[in-house]
Amino acid sequence: MEKIISTYFGALKTGRQQSFKNLAIYPLLSDYKVIFDYLTLDEALNQHTIEIHEIDKHGSVPELKVVNKSSTRVLILDGEELVGAKQNRIVNTTILVPAEAEIIIPVSCVEQGRWSDDASVFSSKERIMSSNMRAMKSQQVNFSVRDRGSFNSDQNAIWDEVSKKARRRDAVSPSMAMGEIYEKEKPAIDQYIKGFNIIDSQVGAAFMINGEMAGMDCFGKPETFSAVFKKLIGSYALDAIDFFKEGQEHKVLKSRLTGFIKNSSTAPVHTQKSVGEGMDCRLETKKIFVKCLSVLLFSR
Repeated sequence: MEKIISTYFGALKTGRQQSFKNLAIYPLLSDYKVIFDYLTLDEALNQHTIEIHEIDKHGSVPELKVVNKSSTRVLILDGEELVGAKQNRIVNTTILVPAEAEIIIPVSCVEQGRWSDDASVFSSKERIMSSNMRAMKSQQVNFSVRDRGSFNSDQNAIWDEVSKKARRRDAVSPSMAMGEIYEKEKPAIDQYIKGFNIIDSQVGAAFMINGEMAGMDCFGKPETFSAVFKKLIGSYALDAIDFFKEGQEHKVLKSRLTGFIKNSSTAPVHTQKSVGEGMDCRLETKKIFVKCLSVLLFSR
């Protein structure tokens, strides 16, 4: 697996930097392409080929049931938000749901003050948890994977971070829902989204906020990145807005990205069976933490 990951990183090329206010991205390009078909979560939900429910009538905060009714796999990304049922959740790890299968997936709650049916099934508002909270949650899941072989988060820590961000952004709601922060900041997020564009052969991007590496997301084919591009920009934009100060300038050094990729490609890899298809791979050193599902996605 180390060789596969190293080869993937080694084949990445960097496009011209794009920036808007205090968020900068470096497009990541590659000729690599997975040889099988799959749908993204939003594509499958829009086609009504996948349903996501509470595991039973009582529900369970850290688990949901996914029913894939189609003959095509479905890719659900780490941090994607699922809205409805008893409370809104985010997904704890990237999952490739097998075709015509029913599986239980690990999730975390991002709506502390509600436990009542809002809908019988979950839907999507096309949001991904903010990059900073996503990184924090992924570290928690990483510890759980190593210690217990499970993909659990620290639920109380997530509620705490959502509450802090809601208060900073003046987006407190009765149920303390993460979605309220996105709704409050939607005009500003939309401005960030309009500030960036996709280029040919782009499979991912490295993101920098105030000149510091905030994360990197890469996929197995350009079509996937294109499908989730706006959601990813929104995830990083929500943190960029939080850290933005008018008139403040930051150096965006490409060397930060090349160093990150170099360290990632040589880091030791911990693997185990993923929740769905493929292998869950986690790379960690003192400087970096990277996770990936087989060779479909890499994300800090």
